[in-house]
Amino acid sequence: MADLEGAFTMAMFDIYRRAKSEAKYHATIFLQMVTDNGGLPTAKTLINAPRVSDGYTELYMRKRLDLTVEAMVIENKRWHPLFTPEELERARARLKEYRYEPRTSN
Repeated sequence: MADLEGAFTMAMFDIYRRAKSEAKYHATIFLQMVTDNGGLPTAKTLINAPRVSDGYTELYMRKRLDLTVEAMVIENKRWHPLFTPEELERARARLKEYRYEPRTSN
């Protein structure tokens, strides 16, 4: 599970880099959270927050919800074991609320 968590943290850094290059969004707070706390704790904090983050809103406005933590987690079943069923449902519901249709992969 530690290897999976490490790979997840690397994927979190990757969505930061992609948001910066593809959406021209510099998610400095997100980067700091991942750097300080690790990818999994950061993802759980964001998914379990009662409202979407400013970064989520920015990506929504740029039509790039595919670069959110919620999309990354839902779209890649590899990450599902790291999250509770409730967290996965919360992430799915948030994406649905913002009319984002997740793609699925293995």
